[in-house]
Amino acid sequence: MTELLNPLHIIFYFFAAVAVISGVAVVTARNPVRSVLSLVVTFFAMSGIWMMLSAEFLSLILLLVYVGAVMTLFLFVVMMLNIDAADKRSGFVRYLPFGIIIVLLITGMLIAAVGPQYFGIGQMPVPQPEPANYSDTQALGMLLYTQYAYPFEIAGVLLLTAIIAAITLAYIGPVKRKIQDVSAQIAVRPEDRVRLVKMPSEPKQKGG
Repeated sequence: MTELLNPLHIIFYFFAAVAVISGVAVVTARNPVRSVLSLVVTFFAMSGIWMMLSAEFLSLILLLVYVGAVMTLFLFVVMMLNIDAADKRSGFVRYLPFGIIIVLLITGMLIAAVGPQYFGIGQMPVPQPEPANYSDTQALGMLLYTQYAYPFEIAGVLLLTAIIAAITLAYIGPVKRKIQDVSAQIAVRPEDRVRLVKMPSEPKQKGG
């Protein structure tokens, strides 16, 4: 009974419950803005769980990068989109059978991969306590840039290629837009731009 009342267990179950509830709200919310905000709450809960698992670097990266940058961008994009409710409902009904098949397939894969035979003290013993001078960031950097250096670099190149491809596909080009030609402006001659016109002076009127 004393072990069940451990404060760490209470905090873990609190974060886990918040993560599950907000994760369900992400896919069930009808308003896209509420769905994005629910995903932000899920990230906060998972960040707390990672902090409890001594993964401080990943926890802070989840807050700073995903919540602070990526999800803010998603929220602004969703708020600027003009989504028609009728089209959304028709698309949902149209792709509902395909979505159910995908959900069942993913659920079966999760049950097969995350089974009780792969977990437990026998398969995964309790990790030993880390020394006092242990640094999660240093350990992650040493592992990432030594054993997984090539996969990390390949993933970076793939992401860069995806960014360039997305920009190339979405780029339309200048449409009804004035563009300055700097070389033409520099090579211009004065006689092409300014014309001096000599006009006779008007006689001065009397009494003026």
